[in-house]
Amino acid sequence: MKNIKLSLSALALITALPLFQGCVPVVIGAGAAAGVMTAHDRRSTGVQTDDETIEWKAAARVPEQFKAGSHLNFTAYNARLLITGEAPSAEAKAEIGEAAGKIEGVKVVYNEVAVAPASPLGNRSNDSYITSKLKARLVDSNQLSANHIKVVTENTVAYLMGLVTEQESKVAVQIARTTDGVRKVVNITEVLPDAEIKRIDTRAPGGAKTPPPATAPVENRY
Repeated sequence: MKNIKLSLSALALITALPLFQGCVPVVIGAGAAAGVMTAHDRRSTGVQTDDETIEWKAAARVPEQFKAGSHLNFTAYNARLLITGEAPSAEAKAEIGEAAGKIEGVKVVYNEVAVAPASPLGNRSNDSYITSKLKARLVDSNQLSANHIKVVTENTVAYLMGLVTEQESKVAVQIARTTDGVRKVVNITEVLPDAEIKRIDTRAPGGAKTPPPATAPVENRY
């Protein structure tokens, strides 16, 4: 029980990290924290590194004239880049998305930026709280590994990313849509065949590890 509490505390801390960056007009998303869970990630170590690089590059390529009035989060997962936050105009949103799409290695860009004033810190704190609750519920469900689902919450909209089976995707969506405070769920997970996910889960170190046996062996010593 102590270990479970520690894990949930660590999870909440990781989720809350973006709060400390809230005063910066352009902010990089939660992807950098993914390194903590590298051993349980279905992406290879190389892909995880590439995703973090994409996030940094995307933040750096925001056109200078739009930086001051924007609040942006960039989250990359398996070369699919999600952009959330607020931009001052439709033109700004479009140019930010176009610049990100030109980054080498980016497969697709989900430009979910809202044309609106930059959100206040209180809204961002609430979004981080929603993310922590959702992640905790994924852990408690025991139906999938929470490490296989990347959760990004922006303006009470929960975005789901990850490499999952169809069943895992359905479970994650159901948990997200019934989490208190979530206004809408946007599912952008990559659904792969069960056999492919099993292959990924049992590959060599650098990606996900082989799951432990359902029951531990018992040795009787009399």
